[in-house]
Amino acid sequence: MALNNNGFKLFASTVSTIPLVVLASGIVLYLTSVFLFNDPNCSSPELLHYTRFTTSQFGHDSSPTNLSHLLFGLIGSEEAWHYRKQYIESWWRPNKTRGYLYLDVAPINDLLPWSSSSPPYRVSDNISQLIEETKHVAPTMARMVHGIVEVFREDHEGVRWVVMGDDDSIFFVDNMVDVLSSYDHTKYYYLGGQSEYLLSNYWYSFNQAFGGAGFILSYPLAKAMSKYVESCLRRYPFLRSADQITMVCISDVGVIFTPLKGSHQIDLRGDISGFLSSHPKAPLMSLHHLDAADPIFPSIDRLQSARHLMKAANLDQSRMLQQVICYNRPSNWSFSISWGYSVYIYENILPRSHLQLPIETFQPWGVTPKDPPYYLLNTRWPTNDSCEAPHVFFMEKVEKTKKNEILTMYSRSLPRGLLACLYSGNHSADYISKIEVYSPRRKRKEMDRCECCDVMYKKGANKAKVKLRECRVDEIIA
Repeated sequence: MALNNNGFKLFASTVSTIPLVVLASGIVLYLTSVFLFNDPNCSSPELLHYTRFTTSQFGHDSSPTNLSHLLFGLIGSEEAWHYRKQYIESWWRPNKTRGYLYLDVAPINDLLPWSSSSPPYRVSDNISQLIEETKHVAPTMARMVHGIVEVFREDHEGVRWVVMGDDDSIFFVDNMVDVLSSYDHTKYYYLGGQSEYLLSNYWYSFNQAFGGAGFILSYPLAKAMSKYVESCLRRYPFLRSADQITMVCISDVGVIFTPLKGSHQIDLRGDISGFLSSHPKAPLMSLHHLDAADPIFPSIDRLQSARHLMKAANLDQSRMLQQVICYNRPSNWSFSISWGYSVYIYENILPRSHLQLPIETFQPWGVTPKDPPYYLLNTRWPTNDSCEAPHVFFMEKVEKTKKNEILTMYSRSLPRGLLACLYSGNHSADYISKIEVYSPRRKRKEMDRCECCDVMYKKGANKAKVKLRECRVDEIIA
């Protein structure tokens, strides 16, 4: 039906006013929302509330995590610091690493003046009144847990992660930054390492971080704990372990433990070289209890060993202790490299799944059960079988080359003292005294697959060379 002239004018006039009506309505709604959501007596919608909460309160930004976002709280004693400080100074970076060492009493004598190579120190809060009121069964443990409050109170501007450790914890901070970058620091996270000793996990908890390996709290969890720790200590005065108290308190906040395979409590005794030579495929983040085990490099003492290990770490932490396995087919030899630490040569072609198992050169941390298992990991027994026992080499030095590579050099520890493996062709490796390992100077960013390597060796030589590289797409390590 056709519109008459007057009807058409009316229709056109109505249509032309619609945009003005919509615009006016939008302005009214906008002004209403501004006044409404800024009214302190009016609750904002959940979505808007959540958005403001995560961006402002947690200081969330999209910049990559770096070392300045980590805050360390190290708990120690004045007495132990005299001989333990070199462990911390081996990895601490003055004016770059953030954090504090908390001592039970003020330092005296040879600790003064305070070393600029050490973290700045604080004396722990006096919580004796809390201890007396609650009759806490473990005052020293309570002091350690209270350290969370003290380090957070001291400095938390721009912090994303709070790392708590002991005065003999060794941290690999570049790897820590890389690992923590994969987690959302605005969420609630409780990260750390379990004990290698099975019974320690059983006695305390399999859902607990062991503090010597370092436990890590995301900012919102650290903030919540800083407010709750004292009431938690009052609630659980009967618990005797600082790590267990921390776990229980965090559980009350509603957060569960996330284990990290690269954090090591080292609840082991004796020679831990077998453990360090078969590290899991995860970035090395921490080592603890090195003063309770044999020196990790047998020719030098414990403190020198820690500094020696850090020489490699200072050039490339991404490869530290990462196990790389390859074969020399003409000699039927297997090479197992723990980068920056050791190389094992086996006079036999052994599968990777076998070489990944640590040789049990170590002993359990505490009481040895009548029957295994003793550890939270699979192991293999040491043997005098010449086809199974390795020739062992430890890192001697590390340096950069002119070809944009890193050269780590390994020297024989001791003569193996066994005959050659007849099964694989009687190719003895006794006369090899040095091994050179070449790796790219660039750090590894992807850890989804191990590296591969090629062995360069001439029969009868006393030195072998190994070159690390990325594995080819269809390459099989067997």
